[in-house]
Amino acid sequence: MTASPNAALRQVISADQIQKRVRELGRQISDDYRGETVIALGILENGFMFISDLVRAMDVPVVCTFIKPRYKQTKQGEAALLEIFFSHELDIVGKHVLLVEGLVHSGVTTEFLMSDLRARGAASVKLVTLLDRQSARRVALQPDYFGFLVDDAFLCGYGLGRPEQTGRNLPYLAATT
Repeated sequence: MTASPNAALRQVISADQIQKRVRELGRQISDDYRGETVIALGILENGFMFISDLVRAMDVPVVCTFIKPRYKQTKQGEAALLEIFFSHELDIVGKHVLLVEGLVHSGVTTEFLMSDLRARGAASVKLVTLLDRQSARRVALQPDYFGFLVDDAFLCGYGLGRPEQTGRNLPYLAATT
């Protein structure tokens, strides 16, 4: 399976490496939230496989919900945030929110979301991302938990990819070559 008909894929992170790291993150997050309930707020689409595996690796009570940012392309070829859709409005006042991303790139949207969640009265807001592309960061943002540092231009697999391409269902992460 390829990300597009003309692209070859090079495996970057194996399925076993991903699952091992997700279990480690689940244990670490569970230790940090012992005795608390966590609201895991997954960012669609890139984070859907990661959040499903992560919450199963956690052994504290978890409430799952999702948000979907909608973007438009600017004339400069960058993505500009238009709006954010919540699966449903949650009362987060006094609650612990764990923002779950598949990939943190520029950090602009993530920083906005974290600030918004704090303003809504969350007791705490932490960020976990499977992939952290620090080299692309445009804001001072550091995830509380991350799986892997990456620099590849485009990765697909394990839920990541572009909507018009195949490859999200790969159990590993691959770069197009």
